[in-house]
Amino acid sequence: MKSSIIAVLIISSCIWCPAYAQRNPVDMERENFFRFGGKVGVNANKITGASYKDGFNYNFQAGGFLQFNFSKRFGIQPEVNFVQTSSEFTNDAGNIYDDIFRDGGQKKAKMNYLEVPLLLNLNLGTSKRVKLQVGPSYGGLLKQTVDSLETGGNIYKKAEWSGIAGLWIQLPLVNLGARYKIGFTDINAIDDQQSWKNQAIQFFVGLTF
Repeated sequence: MKSSIIAVLIISSCIWCPAYAQRNPVDMERENFFRFGGKVGVNANKITGASYKDGFNYNFQAGGFLQFNFSKRFGIQPEVNFVQTSSEFTNDAGNIYDDIFRDGGQKKAKMNYLEVPLLLNLNLGTSKRVKLQVGPSYGGLLKQTVDSLETGGNIYKKAEWSGIAGLWIQLPLVNLGARYKIGFTDINAIDDQQSWKNQAIQFFVGLTF
């Protein structure tokens, strides 16, 4: 999965860099007040907590965004993204959860979120093509599926807040980048004996109009 994303990014850069180099320097550095677009990529996520296996799980993400560039230096970027995450319990999840799961080994969970980040874009250096992005994100849980769940209830909270930081590279049409997302909300909906929080590294490529 990692190699596939790297290949996509390299191919996209090779396609658009020649055209980018031939453009008028003034046109290249002009920043439109309003832009919009979409992107797709990989969401490498994990849930931190004593009951979970360490390591990242690789899932899909896709979404759309708007850009409002208030000056040559900064702007804001609201987004709406569909994000898939997954996790896996360890064998020693603890006897406090024995009444929730059936007998068996490790249990896997899959979650679908609708995430709404609101990011501040800060242009790095003199170029407007490389942007530092920081801001909060609200995630609403659309669906959760847990293997071997004994009860019909939900084990994850319906909403969470997180923080995002990353880099956005804006070529004339293609955008690409990477982000780190850290969860602020304890998503454990069972009890308060363990704290579960989402973390993710996101890679994406898309189009900006």
